[in-house]
Amino acid sequence: MSFLFGKKKTPAELLRENKRMLDRSIREIERERQGLQNQEKKLITEIKKTAKQGQMAAVKVMAKDLIRTRHQITKFYALKSQLQGISLRIQTLKSTQSMGEAMKGVTKAMRQMNRQMNLPALQKIMQEFERQNERMEMVTEVMGDAIDDALEGDEEEEETEELVSQVLDEIGIDIDSQLIKAPATSVAAPAAPTKVAQATATSAEDPGIDDDLQARLDNLRKM
Repeated sequence: MSFLFGKKKTPAELLRENKRMLDRSIREIERERQGLQNQEKKLITEIKKTAKQGQMAAVKVMAKDLIRTRHQITKFYALKSQLQGISLRIQTLKSTQSMGEAMKGVTKAMRQMNRQMNLPALQKIMQEFERQNERMEMVTEVMGDAIDDALEGDEEEEETEELVSQVLDEIGIDIDSQLIKAPATSVAAPAAPTKVAQATATSAEDPGIDDDLQARLDNLRKM
């Protein structure tokens, strides 16, 4: 009735309608086949009953009817198989159409995205990103080196004290008790100038490290 009102069905609607009709036909064929199988069972029972009564003419007639029924059941199996094959083809067409529509939408979106892309601008952005990333890595490296240089002496001193304490504990010597028992004259007075000399030597090496850090910072300013 849709053609009377000038409305044309889409291919998807036609496929869905035909698929529904095929499914309905398959169900009807299945009901007919089940009915014939029930009739087959009844005929077998009647044939056995009639054969026991010795009515062989009736047995032959019912045997022919049984053979026709079995042939019809076989035909229904074949018809159902054919209809299921057609239904699968319709389902495949429907899936193919859906895939085509999806690909059409994706292609349209990709075309719009490509039109909006500015390759020179993207290349400039990527170059700037790479430059800033390198600068950030350099800053992180400089700060890490500065922190390591500042904490290096304290860490070595703590590790040295821990190692000495561990060794003394293993040989059973209590360093606190040994310090209490030690005479007051054991501390040498000229030790202070030695430490001052060592500090002076250390401070003489620091300008080299500061120059290295300064050079890295100058490189960052130039970027």
